[in-house]
Amino acid sequence: MRRRHYLIALLALFSHCLIASLPHCPINTTRAQTPSVHEVYAVRFAVLPAYPISSLILGAEKGKTLDLAMMAWAIRDRGGRIVLVDAGFYRPKFLERWKPRGHVLPSDAVARAFGVTPASVTDIVISHIHWDHADGADLFPRARVWLQREEYGHYVGENGAAADRAIDPDVAKMLFDLNAAGRVRLVDGDDQEILPGIRVYTGGKHTWASQYVGVETRKGRVVLASDNAYLYQNLVERIPIAQTLDAASNLAAQARMLRLAATPDLVVPGHDPAVFSRFPMVRENTVRID
Repeated sequence: MRRRHYLIALLALFSHCLIASLPHCPINTTRAQTPSVHEVYAVRFAVLPAYPISSLILGAEKGKTLDLAMMAWAIRDRGGRIVLVDAGFYRPKFLERWKPRGHVLPSDAVARAFGVTPASVTDIVISHIHWDHADGADLFPRARVWLQREEYGHYVGENGAAADRAIDPDVAKMLFDLNAAGRVRLVDGDDQEILPGIRVYTGGKHTWASQYVGVETRKGRVVLASDNAYLYQNLVERIPIAQTLDAASNLAAQARMLRLAATPDLVVPGHDPAVFSRFPMVRENTVRID
């Protein structure tokens, strides 16, 4: 009789586990996870006028120029959380030297686009350490900053000194201070999921360990190239960027980005003004990519 009661109780336990999927259930009842699907936007905060195309496209004819779009990319999840890819620039010395047109603080551009405060941005993925992509990270006071470990180690020296001329000293010190405050997450290499539905990939050797970002959306994977491809011309004509430590590596990264994206038009270059005509405008200086 006791054995019969024991078997009945055991069967009841298994039935309860199968129905409720309790974590202590003695068999595997893991439910299929719904993929994280995000919305992706490009947010323009300035225009860099008359920039030489020969500094963007390897071997391009001298003398031709293009007004570059200076942008960050915003990723919004189902819960409304905002993750940025790159953070733009704002320090006066950059404004004085480069004289961007229509510049607004990247934090203000994001706030206007989404009706949020800078403090509500939870994470910033920094593709690389150049001033026009990393300088604005400290405008978002609560955001974690994601950067490749090798990128940080190569460019940020002891006590926050710039360890290489490619990084601005103020940017190096800012990243050092954010790291000391526990806000920097150093990524160990290629193909890493840093947040649900958001992966980073190392690639084009624009800097020592630059990275690009893949985001799962309703259209499939969007790839945010940042400076691993400056313009659509790089991608369409398979031409390396002009500013790279290794042109072959950059071409390989471009080919991989095109494979990773759901469709080729979902690879988004870092500075092409055509981004803002190819995708639907949802508000001034903001287009929706996904």
